[in-house]
Amino acid sequence: MGPFSTMSGKHFYVTTPIYYANDRPHIGHAYTTLLADVLARYHRLLGYDVFFLTGTDEHGQKVEQAARKRGVSPEEHVKEYHRRFKDLWQRLGIEYDYFIRTTDKDHKEFVQKCLQQLYDRGEIVLREYEGWYSVSEERFFQEDELVDGKDPVGHKAVEWISEKNYFFLMSKYQKRLLAHIEGNADFIQPESRRNEVLGFLRQPLGDLCISRPRTRLAWGISLPFDPDFVTYVWFDALLNYESAVAARCYPDGSPLWPATYHLLGKDILTTHSVYWPTILMALGHPLPQHIFAHGWWLSKGAKQSKSSGNAVDPLGYVDEYGVDAVRYFLLRDMVLGQDASFSEEQFKERINSDLANDLGNALQRVHVFLIRSLGGKVPLPPAQSGADESDLKAFTEESISRVKELILNLRLSPALEAVTEMVRRVNRYLEKRAPWQVAKDRDLQEELNTILFTAAEALRC
Repeated sequence: MGPFSTMSGKHFYVTTPIYYANDRPHIGHAYTTLLADVLARYHRLLGYDVFFLTGTDEHGQKVEQAARKRGVSPEEHVKEYHRRFKDLWQRLGIEYDYFIRTTDKDHKEFVQKCLQQLYDRGEIVLREYEGWYSVSEERFFQEDELVDGKDPVGHKAVEWISEKNYFFLMSKYQKRLLAHIEGNADFIQPESRRNEVLGFLRQPLGDLCISRPRTRLAWGISLPFDPDFVTYVWFDALLNYESAVAARCYPDGSPLWPATYHLLGKDILTTHSVYWPTILMALGHPLPQHIFAHGWWLSKGAKQSKSSGNAVDPLGYVDEYGVDAVRYFLLRDMVLGQDASFSEEQFKERINSDLANDLGNALQRVHVFLIRSLGGKVPLPPAQSGADESDLKAFTEESISRVKELILNLRLSPALEAVTEMVRRVNRYLEKRAPWQVAKDRDLQEELNTILFTAAEALRC
């Protein structure tokens, strides 16, 4: 069953995570957003009505602390930092439809509306709570979740906190979510991540702390039923996917929600595949159709991050090598679902091999002969052609179908590999047909035209 078999019409709504507004954008951020951009562009080419959402997550303790450290207000801090993402997306040719900020008025109102509904239905309760809290992840962790006394995600220090807080009764929806994942094999992709979530859900699921006391954290959305508390940043952030499109429809009048694909890194899989679906279930809202968690970009064997000092700045590569080279490398060198390594050596090797040598060589050969022999004009299709031409045409048509199937199944690296194989076939065709020899005999102009049209048409495809 294909990934779009559940779709009722030609609609495609794709999201990236919303990025923390105290981060400097790195290759990992760029990759997820580029992946969404390519899928949005491709679906537009196929005639889908497309909506592509990205944005910044601007509340929470990390933002408040970063602003205090810089001696500015949180408002000033996020106003400056969210621009870094917008500027990078512009430089990378990212064509999103909407950039949401969680400080937007309509988003805050949507969050408070949802909180009030859940509270009125008895889905949110006040409790005394104590546990290990990670400022880095802005999450509570159980003792058995800690790794060497640190949080299991970012491996940062945790502190013991005891306080009153509001809890969303997430545990009520454990069995229902488990049944949904087991009954919808493509809800969480790839399969390895689906199995990871299923394993998590076969253990007891606790309730979700969805507030922070204002005395400890002031920078957040106030709870509508208790102004002494602000909303937990993840509850606030996850609702962006729906708040951004609550007042929007496709051209045919259909609502944009639910999303077709949530794209995200594997480190935020639990929040998106457990917290988010259970919140939607409690609200009575449809679930997203697919959640896809890709791997990490590694540098010197470690996940890239600002704190580790190994984050690759994509702008430097765009400035030196051009935006298309950067886009190509990122999509070609990560097999979705697996981790990938980034180094300047790998980058140069990939660009030189695929783009300069294979594609560049084929284009240069055909271009030069079109200029020399035909004044730069591509000849008309030949009335008759030989076996070599028929073979290349058939391979090209098969490749187009193959690439389409791969992209619709989010297998972009194999799709680009298939495109590169098409280019290599063109080079082999030119080697065999040798237009540089044919061009020496004026009586073979028709044969030369056939060669140049066939090669040019394959390159166009």
